[in-house]
Amino acid sequence: MIKLYHYPQCSTCRKARRWLEEHGVEHELVDIVKHPPTKSQLAAILRASGKPVAKLFNTSGVSYREGDWKTRLAKTSESAALDALAADGKLIKRPLLVGDGIVLVGFREDEYAAAF
Repeated sequence: MIKLYHYPQCSTCRKARRWLEEHGVEHELVDIVKHPPTKSQLAAILRASGKPVAKLFNTSGVSYREGDWKTRLAKTSESAALDALAADGKLIKRPLLVGDGIVLVGFREDEYAAAF
């Protein structure tokens, strides 16, 4: 089953959800703030995405700015970064689509179209 980790008030998340519904892609919605992925889930997502851990961070969010992650991230181990992401769903770039061998970070219509 495909999971869409989203934040209900996020307009980009709503666009992703609408795209999935319009294209008949069955998915489970998970509130990323109330139920963020665990550290082990994030580690698996990171490996599957092929991206550096920095790409999992929501760089425009309040948690990122208040935590000074722009400065801290370069000096933080991957393990510690994953701990921080698992502890604060608002730090995670959203939407995060996971399942069936697919990992998409953020929403780009062309990436969703290519995946499905």
